[in-house]
Amino acid sequence: MTRTILVTGGAGYIGSHTSVLLLQRGFDIVIADDLSNSSLRAVETIEVLGDRRVAFEEVDLTDQAAVAGVFDRHPIEGVIHFAGVKAVGESVQEPLRYYRTNLTSAMNLLDEMAAHEVWDLVFSSSATVYGDPEMLPIDESAPTRPTNPYGRTKLMIEDICRDVARADRRWRINLLRYFNPIGAHSSGDLGEDPRGIPNNLVPFVMQVAVGRRQQVEVFGNDWDTPDGTGVRDYIHVLDLAEGHLAALDHLETGCDELNLGTGHGASVFEVIKTTENVSGKAIPFEVVDRRAGDIACSLAEVSKANRRLDWRADRNLEVMLSDAWRWQSKHPEGYGD
Repeated sequence: MTRTILVTGGAGYIGSHTSVLLLQRGFDIVIADDLSNSSLRAVETIEVLGDRRVAFEEVDLTDQAAVAGVFDRHPIEGVIHFAGVKAVGESVQEPLRYYRTNLTSAMNLLDEMAAHEVWDLVFSSSATVYGDPEMLPIDESAPTRPTNPYGRTKLMIEDICRDVARADRRWRINLLRYFNPIGAHSSGDLGEDPRGIPNNLVPFVMQVAVGRRQQVEVFGNDWDTPDGTGVRDYIHVLDLAEGHLAALDHLETGCDELNLGTGHGASVFEVIKTTENVSGKAIPFEVVDRRAGDIACSLAEVSKANRRLDWRADRNLEVMLSDAWRWQSKHPEGYGD
């Protein structure tokens, strides 16, 4: 029997790529998204790439009655929860909005899952829960001390999930702490299209490459890294999406946390240089002050996910940025909403 999976935030960047893979694997999906940072055109593209129709619900997860309605209307058997506000810098400026949106959405979702006896959950957490790490690479036993409100909301939701799983043994939850997703679908038809000014490096670099923005701001070149710029563990969005399907396949009683990354880092300057190589475009940049909440380096220890989920990330930085450029050059204005 075909399983029906609710994908919250399924019209967004990571959710849309995961939705395509779910359809290709034969799942039925329900996408719940308020379209605040996503597009209906992404849903249309999901259907084309997945060669299947999807049920779409435009819903704000902070509205519990609306969430209940989604469960009432569809035979949901599992949930992948992506929805939420997600920009580190913005969370420092608007902490209350981040706490209110992310925590209320998660609690409403868990309430309605329990009320409808849906116990399988894959939660989109983040490596930001670790904060500024003492040792690299970071494994799942590392201290959790996020340095910004966004990361704190992710850790709080993790704690809520752990508590509900202790209180009721029917829950089966995987908490996926992923590092820095970039790239796009290899077709070039599905990619990252943030509203307004991008908060993340790669979409900003791509918009400079395509001529939408003048230059990249590099937030500090005096970090304790080989070239002075921040180093991150970038993971291709399709590798990440495959990790979500593996996490859905390998749910166990209780609640577990797993890192999803590559274990390899790239600096801001390396990302800029590689983008110049794959796009053939010059990427002007200006070094500016460090950004509040940032850290020097973040690298994943991924052996637990490799072992328990039978999964690994295979695509390298050049492939990630080539796919991102294919999307951006094919869609200079994104989805054009």
